[in-house]
Amino acid sequence: MTPKELLDTILGYLGFVVEIDETRNEGGNLTLQVYTEESSRVIGRDGETLEAIQFLLNRLIQAKERDAEKVIVDCEHFRSMREDKIVQRVRELAERVRISGRSLQLEPMNSYERRIVHNAFKDDPDVATWSPNDSARIKQITLLKRQPQRAAAPQSHE
Repeated sequence: MTPKELLDTILGYLGFVVEIDETRNEGGNLTLQVYTEESSRVIGRDGETLEAIQFLLNRLIQAKERDAEKVIVDCEHFRSMREDKIVQRVRELAERVRISGRSLQLEPMNSYERRIVHNAFKDDPDVATWSPNDSARIKQITLLKRQPQRAAAPQSHE
């Protein structure tokens, strides 16, 4: 059974009538986009139900094949819209860091959201992100002002 068929079966058992599109995201991961009249029930509060469905699907797939790739489950583009909102909100906060030079601690986020924030600022010349290692109890990101890069070799004045 393919991941798409398995997801369709799971959602069918839960009483949802769905249409599922199968695509690959920029990172090459398989994404199953769910369309349904009951999208709010599939997504759940703050995407919790969607996360649970994705977790369950991936556990079932990996039970059959340990090295199976992770499948992303989305519903009516909820994840991409949420990513855009997270990045937009954090960019507004980063502007305060840019202006004031003071670091700012963000609210706790799950690993998926933290990865979005770290990726959004990896090439930013002014603002860096930092978060404690995975064993830390609180999973928060701190936005920091980057220190200007010093010139590699001193300029000679002639």
